Amino acid sequence: MPLFSFRAAGGGAAAAARSASAVAYPLVKVLAFAALLVAGGACTGSGETGGEAGVVRLTYWPAQNEHERRLATELAEAWNREHPGVQVAVQPLPAGQSSEEVLLAAVVAGTTPDVCSNVWPGIVSHLVRAGGVLPFDRFADSDSLLASRIPEALLGHFRAEDGRYYQIPWKTNPTMMMYNKRLFREAGYTEPPASYSEYLAAAAHVTKDLNGDGQVDRWIGYRDIRPIWWQRYFDFYPFYIGASGGRTFFEDGELALDTAAAARVFSFFRELYGQRYFPLTTYQGSAFLAETIATEFTGPYNVSWMEENAPPEMEYGFAPLPAPDGHEGPLYTYGDFKNIAIFANTKHPDEAWAFARYLVSKEADLKLLETTRQIPVRRDLLDDSTFADFFRRNPDVVPFARQAEYTRGVDSVPSFQEMLDAIAQEFEASAVYGVRTPRESTLGAIRRINMIHEWSLAD
Repeated sequence: MPLFSFRAAGGGAAAAARSASAVAYPLVKVLAFAALLVAGGACTGSGETGGEAGVVRLTYWPAQNEHERRLATELAEAWNREHPGVQVAVQPLPAGQSSEEVLLAAVVAGTTPDVCSNVWPGIVSHLVRAGGVLPFDRFADSDSLLASRIPEALLGHFRAEDGRYYQIPWKTNPTMMMYNKRLFREAGYTEPPASYSEYLAAAAHVTKDLNGDGQVDRWIGYRDIRPIWWQRYFDFYPFYIGASGGRTFFEDGELALDTAAAARVFSFFRELYGQRYFPLTTYQGSAFLAETIATEFTGPYNVSWMEENAPPEMEYGFAPLPAPDGHEGPLYTYGDFKNIAIFANTKHPDEAWAFARYLVSKEADLKLLETTRQIPVRRDLLDDSTFADFFRRNPDVVPFARQAEYTRGVDSVPSFQEMLDAIAQEFEASAVYGVRTPRESTLGAIRRINMIHEWSLAD
């Protein structure tokens, strides 16, 4: 059985059936999971007044990972000390195949928390349609909070289809390029490649058969080529955002894919795989740490991981992703935003809003940086004296903070995950195996995304 399989896209009714099932399948899983939650007596997250007379109790769901659990615990403890009348209990997001499925299931089952800080923007439209989250315009100071915190060019990307805001942009993880300085220096390069042509030229020198057995042992880079939607956040999607000058897939609710930018990205990766500068394999562990590859497309969370795991003598740095040749202006990338939402079943919306505001205070943002190395979505971050000492002590985080202003998330449309699945299949066909041209895969992606979008709107 081959490790990777190519899924050819047929036409007509067969293709429609596949696309339809791609949209419907996650909902089936969500409802099944919701039934399990209800049957299992899952604890509700809705805030209650209990214990000491008059004490409001809220439940807060952060992400599951160790750093964010620690951050959430420290923030909740600090809040609880200062607010004896509103006590917050931290409960990491329940385990599941994805946090998106867990949140949708919790809405269906009525087991959502009061506040969650691990809300992917791509799921917000589903949560809104299900009546699962509160709009922030019910709180008098929401407009001033959002306007003072979020760069104006970025804020509009988080507005829902009905024109309202249901999420506070909290943190971003810009996808950038980590590179091995020694390997590039040995290949004759003192600076990281900034363009497609520079990256391909460097690849010809870095990619090598080190032991003379006729097999390549070191490559310029590596990507997990399985056709899984979230893997495209580290290759096609950020490169597409960069190539298109900061565009995503939709404008004003209509598909507006930049076909030239998409084809350019498919062509770039097709060259990398066609010339064997990227391997057709899957690694266990870190190929970058093993110096099997010279670059990795990653986010700021990798700064702390490298600090903990890289040997002291290893030389590495972080730089923007390579841009198309001739690119002018800012270079955008994917931001992997995680945001804060208040769920509609809360019994104490005003107290939940006050706690959400605390989670995006300067004090909390500094703790976010220190604990996770992830970037708060905040205006003038590098110019604010609150954070100056942190950036002085952590220079590897500075490139990500500088890039944060030039990031994009995902479109606030239903079924965006399934749309990325369609992109993943076209990426496999065109870039990895070369059985379709970049233009064919671009047009194929448009057809698939349109079908998914029409299906989700009709649901």
